[in-house]
Amino acid sequence: MKRRTLDVLFSIGGLAIAALLVIAGIVLSANASFANNYVHDQLSQQNITFKTADTLTDEEKKAPCLVEFAGQALTTGKQAECYANNFIGLHVKTIAAHGETYSELGDVQTAMKAQIAAATKAGDTAKATDLNNQLTTINAQRETLFKGETLRGLLLTSYGFSVLGFKGAQAAIVAYIGAALLALLSLAGFVHAFVTPKTVPFAAVEPVGPKVSDKVVTA
Repeated sequence: MKRRTLDVLFSIGGLAIAALLVIAGIVLSANASFANNYVHDQLSQQNITFKTADTLTDEEKKAPCLVEFAGQALTTGKQAECYANNFIGLHVKTIAAHGETYSELGDVQTAMKAQIAAATKAGDTAKATDLNNQLTTINAQRETLFKGETLRGLLLTSYGFSVLGFKGAQAAIVAYIGAALLALLSLAGFVHAFVTPKTVPFAAVEPVGPKVSDKVVTA
């Protein structure tokens, strides 16, 4: 095979791969843009605003992102992560008396109902009334926890979606860079092909000279 033919074939293949990388980059960029716009639009509709710096508690000020985003509207995935973990996550821990979660309060409710049934059966009206009051408080706490944890989960889902968009944008940049490099190499290959004479073969075999042992030694 001639060297020029091989250069042309490799250059065409390089351009084909570069074209595929450009297409992949366009698709990834479109997906990244969709993810970012979707997250922004969905979060904006919630009308959540971070507390202003002067209203943050000492505990809240320990979270650098709450100080950084103070007073801002929540519209980005990074802000959603901060609000979910450092604001909602902080406050849901203080709802129950001993920091129980939504699931753990369910066990408390079940135990409390059993105690109420036992007190009622025993005719201990005062104890049953007191337990009912405690159960009412626990029910309210569990409902608040449910709402808080639900919102926290939704915000973290938005954050995760925004991360996928960010990764897609990074992958698109890599694809574009790869396409540009392959395109340049392919152009260089075409240039080399057309400056190489048509008669030059690829990996031509060098003629082998006679071995020393084959020479006739004369006295």
